Amino acid sequence: MAVVGRIARPHGIRGQVVVNPETDFPHERFQTGAELFVKRSAEMETLVISTVRFHNERPIVGFKGVDDMTAASAWAGSELRVPVEQLAKLPPETFYRHDLVGCAVERTDGSPVGNVTEVEGTLAGSRLVVSTERGDVLVPLVAEICKSVDVAGKRIVIEPPVGLLEVNEQRR
Repeated sequence: MAVVGRIARPHGIRGQVVVNPETDFPHERFQTGAELFVKRSAEMETLVISTVRFHNERPIVGFKGVDDMTAASAWAGSELRVPVEQLAKLPPETFYRHDLVGCAVERTDGSPVGNVTEVEGTLAGSRLVVSTERGDVLVPLVAEICKSVDVAGKRIVIEPPVGLLEVNEQRR
């Protein structure tokens, strides 16, 4: 399953919620009748979108069976997911954030840095969380630093500015 958004908070008294989208295709993903999946406790639950509108590029969504603010509040913080097979095909040289988790990270000279455990931030400003021998480091996901991303080979080559990796390690 791939994360396509997170429920931020309830909106109004009729059970609607504000969603922080984590997809480049929010208008296609968040449509009336769409099924989204949420993991609560050990079980996956299905939520079906009954209403949707956008405000400041964020979807305001109503789900079938979620009819008031109290019910909507219970979903706050939940990750909205879809099966990976339902994701849109991407153009060459592009990737989904979840594709980067598990990639080995190395410097341009071939020396290992660590492995990506998570991708943080928004679509406009993402960071790789890289697990190293000395703790986690944050690497901005920008072309100036991430020189090559090979999703199929699970490998990212970086050229970090002087001190970037050390500053991250020192703050722990």
